Amino acid sequence: MGSIDVSTIKTAVFGGGCFWCTEAVFEMLRGVVSVTPGYAGGTIDNPTYEQVCTGDTGHAEVIRIEFDPSKISYRDLLTVFFATHDSTTLNRQGGDVGTQYRSVILYTDEAQKKDAEKQIKEIDNEKGSGHVVTEVVPLRGFFSAEAYHKDYYKRNPEAAYCQIIINPKLEKVQKTFEKLLASHQ
Repeated sequence: MGSIDVSTIKTAVFGGGCFWCTEAVFEMLRGVVSVTPGYAGGTIDNPTYEQVCTGDTGHAEVIRIEFDPSKISYRDLLTVFFATHDSTTLNRQGGDVGTQYRSVILYTDEAQKKDAEKQIKEIDNEKGSGHVVTEVVPLRGFFSAEAYHKDYYKRNPEAAYCQIIINPKLEKVQKTFEKLLASHQ
């Protein structure tokens, strides 16, 4: 693997339910330099997991993805994002219910905003207008989650949540997006 030109690294921030799932999915992709679970979209600085879980802070569980656009495009990241969570359920992903589990794209520039809106329009055209409930909002702050959330799947692969919820998502990514995997350089 070659060296990384940090001046070209871009950031994407997505919320698609529990950040344990989304972190594990995006860590598999080539061109992804780092994935950090955290909180964004809320009203207070430096919220705790317990505060976010109440739903009162307005934050969503999100991941911040640092990626090399010469190896993976923002559009590819969006495609994987939409394929690995349900963008049609408001404030819920499976058994995870609440505003903290909403589907959200927090864009860092106008190009990301336009790409996200275009992809949502394409999905709505396929499914029928109005099905996608994913919010597209500017990133106003990102707060890293507590250390015990980082690499949760890697540290707990045998946990029931990982076996039942995360493993099927990872298998889907491996089958559907083989050419985007880090192991497919």
